[in-house]
Amino acid sequence: MTTVDAGAGVGTKEVAAARRAERARLWVQPILVTILVGGVLGWAFTRDLTATQQASINMPNIATLTWQHVLITAVVVLIVVAVAVPLGILLTRPGFTKLAPIFIGIANIGQAAPAIGLLVLLFLATNRTGFWIGVLPIAFYSLLPVLRNTMLGLQQVDPAVIDAGRGQGMSTRRVLRKVELPLAVPYILAGLRTSLVLAVGTATLSFLVSAGGLGILIDTGYKLRDNVTLVVGAVLAVALALLVDWLGALAEEYLGPKGLR
Repeated sequence: MTTVDAGAGVGTKEVAAARRAERARLWVQPILVTILVGGVLGWAFTRDLTATQQASINMPNIATLTWQHVLITAVVVLIVVAVAVPLGILLTRPGFTKLAPIFIGIANIGQAAPAIGLLVLLFLATNRTGFWIGVLPIAFYSLLPVLRNTMLGLQQVDPAVIDAGRGQGMSTRRVLRKVELPLAVPYILAGLRTSLVLAVGTATLSFLVSAGGLGILIDTGYKLRDNVTLVVGAVLAVALALLVDWLGALAEEYLGPKGLR
């Protein structure tokens, strides 16, 4: 009896320690982002920049490119959520489960294909450039984690819990809304966090189709062999990815059902 209690106590302590470590990381990550951004901008602006470098490395231009990058990411995530969550729900409903391998396969193709290839293919197919030519391929590329996790989250709900809801007189739709989806939220948020990071990273390629973003700084620095511009663009892109990952971690920590936190 004592051995069991001791084992349970150790397990509880490990879980508590893991929770404390995760919450500590939630404080450390934004501090790291601030240090990265402040450090690279301070390093760049205190240098004796050439006229060419000043054209790229100035606060209005950096703010504009960062905003473009954030906007691309935000629209990609809205598209992914609007498509993947309803589709994931549909594919777990009776009568539609046989279609799941088809849609998962299509989403797998989107993620398996190189992101730059998807951008180029859409450009060739439409013969157009601009914001949406950059956004749509990235959304397709980022679709799989949310779709798969939505399905997984709904599939892991205990059938006994669903039966209990129906036994209380709930309709199928209400059971989905009040029971299944709340229990699936942690899985959906985990998938969304992955999609956010994928979207931020892939958005650095959107400059190829004139959609803007921090990739412009990276491309300019590479083409001109200007290490200062290249480093500024790369570090800002990394910092933005870390910031988005932190926001995803916050969502996982505080937006899930209270009983599962």
